Amino acid sequence: MLISELARFLGLPTLERMNQIQITNAVCELLCEMGTQLVLVDDVHLMDTRSRAGAETSDQLKYLGERIPATFVYSGIDVEASPLLTGVRGSQLAGRFKIVRNQPLRYGSSGDKQVWNDLVNGMDSALRLRQHRPGTLVTHAAYLHARTGGRMGSLSHLIREAALVSLLDGTEKITKKLLEHIELDTAAEQRARAPRRHPMPTHRQP
Repeated sequence: MLISELARFLGLPTLERMNQIQITNAVCELLCEMGTQLVLVDDVHLMDTRSRAGAETSDQLKYLGERIPATFVYSGIDVEASPLLTGVRGSQLAGRFKIVRNQPLRYGSSGDKQVWNDLVNGMDSALRLRQHRPGTLVTHAAYLHARTGGRMGSLSHLIREAALVSLLDGTEKITKKLLEHIELDTAAEQRARAPRRHPMPTHRQP
């Protein structure tokens, strides 16, 4: 099913008489012809290499990595504790990849703020709302970081849902008031509601 999904994504006509090997060859040839340099595989923490389906998927990805001269990036949550790296095939994966741990984006230094502002600006420029003024979201960058905890997924969800609400109510613009009424994922909401600890004042003896 993996190779069939790739064929569908690429717009390749997969006839019923084509077997998996033929579909795989067609996909690899097209990706090579297109000069593909990066292949992203998301949610790999759901792949159990000990199961038949997981083993077949792992083997298929391994074969594609050998046929296609591109960098393969596997993305997942808590990968080290997932079934992905268990068993023989898991050991092979562990020997072929290195783990890059990504933390939520920070908002402390000027460099951190610039990275976050660029991300927000990119999402801002992608909006197609009639009453939206370019750059509006960037003015709320600090609020957006505090609200989402620097998590790109939470930020994307917040902006996307706010845009949908603005389309439904006819305003077609995103305001801070609207953003405040959007409910996010549980992790983001808990973090936003968590009380911040302030240092206790020290009393000097006279």
